[in-house]
Amino acid sequence: MTLALSLHDVFALHGSGAGGTAALQGLSLDVVAGEVVVVLGPSGSGKTTLLRLLAAYDRPAAGSAVVLGVDVGRLGERQAAAFRARSVGYLDQHYARALPPELTLREIVGLPLALAGVGESERRARAHHLLERVGLWTRASARPGELSGGEQQRVALCAALVRRPRLLLADEPTGELDATTAREIYRLVEELVRDEGCTAVVVSHDPTSTAIADRVVHVRDGRVSDEVASGEKGAAAIVVARGGWLRLPEELLRRAGIRDRARARMEGRGVLLAGDGVGPEPALRPEPVRRPGISGLAAELRAVTKGFGTGRARREVLGGLELGFPEGCLTALTGPSGSGKTTVLRLLAGLELPDAGEVIVGGELVSGLDRSRRAELRRRIVAVVEQGTLLVPSLSARENVVLALAIRGIREPGAADRALASVGLEELAGQRVERLSAGESQRVTLARALAARPRVLLADEPTARLDQANARAMGLLLAAATEGGTTVVCATHDPAVIEQAGHEVALSSPDPAATIAAGRAPVPR
Repeated sequence: MTLALSLHDVFALHGSGAGGTAALQGLSLDVVAGEVVVVLGPSGSGKTTLLRLLAAYDRPAAGSAVVLGVDVGRLGERQAAAFRARSVGYLDQHYARALPPELTLREIVGLPLALAGVGESERRARAHHLLERVGLWTRASARPGELSGGEQQRVALCAALVRRPRLLLADEPTGELDATTAREIYRLVEELVRDEGCTAVVVSHDPTSTAIADRVVHVRDGRVSDEVASGEKGAAAIVVARGGWLRLPEELLRRAGIRDRARARMEGRGVLLAGDGVGPEPALRPEPVRRPGISGLAAELRAVTKGFGTGRARREVLGGLELGFPEGCLTALTGPSGSGKTTVLRLLAGLELPDAGEVIVGGELVSGLDRSRRAELRRRIVAVVEQGTLLVPSLSARENVVLALAIRGIREPGAADRALASVGLEELAGQRVERLSAGESQRVTLARALAARPRVLLADEPTARLDQANARAMGLLLAAATEGGTTVVCATHDPAVIEQAGHEVALSSPDPAATIAAGRAPVPR
């Protein structure tokens, strides 16, 4: 049995002006060559830090990390870059970053080979093979902007595997995709990894990702808490770390009434844990969502048509779409990947213009404004939470929010801290964004939008990188924003958000048509 990865008692620290934060706290993990390991865990538990360490982007502060026989903690920057180019394929959670918008799909997939000095005929053949495997060779001349999210992720997967890496690292590869497309991406990951004969570590919040795993590992608080091998029945094995430390599932602790303290004693050949409390804490239940009365429309799409590309490569995303978004209401915009949800949000924000039809926001004809006036409209009344956080990495969470408010001409003492506290990040307000987890960064982005108290808030898959508990909290925050009069339009696949919505619009593909979900409030005309 050959080990591809061997990590022992690894600590990783993220520094800030207020002191360091431990992202990994004594994590140990061995992975056998050829194994597919899925790593699950809540936001901020250290999953992305683990991947960055395996890829030699970060170094351990203590402990040892041997990857493919290389002690990555001892590599200099140039050695680390050469190691990644030679042996590692990295599938980032922001997959669009790996897709230069000016290149064709064939050129994007072949780019890593070109950088390695591989000839054109070999690059073309390899790109052809991979794009054909994921069903995209007929669109090899298209550009990323002409693809759906699921298609873009397939291209990013091909680019990550084109050099036949020995190790594939995938960070939330389906966070922005609907359930059906996510299953397809995971199936492709498994097929290609097995065919290419490489080891894979996949980080995810999505329980469906476990279908491709040889082993599922749970990470909490910077350590491996438990794991289970494929095909094993019963509960996962709890990992006992050095010194006897172990982490019990929160559900077990709650049901046993164990809160701040526990007592342990031998019971036969086992250990019995009991809490000091007299019984389990009552389950937390969110307050019912207030369904605001609909007095009018905050935004409308009237007979809107929008497509991308030209000639044979052109793809129509929206065709004569009629939509209305009620004032002071959370609207969940749902539908499969490629159905036009992000396009609708970008049209409402004035970031795109329709090919035909009208877009009206706050009583203004957005589709009739020039670029500078659309930007002014966003500054005055619209906040956007896009896929990908678009924060300034070198600034703290607080500084990012203050900067956004200053751009809008808002100078309100304490507004940034109040907004960060509202999303549960008061303790990380001074932390640089580059040291936050993906889920924490997403919450900073929402805080930045909420701090401006916009009339219309547009959110694109805001829970894509959040665990279930944080996703539920995000849904409650979006619903609560409407109580101050904000209209929220959220493109989402997440039931945790959809269940908080007062209004749901479902887009279908390939012929998008808006339908009002049964049991929801009708759109006034």
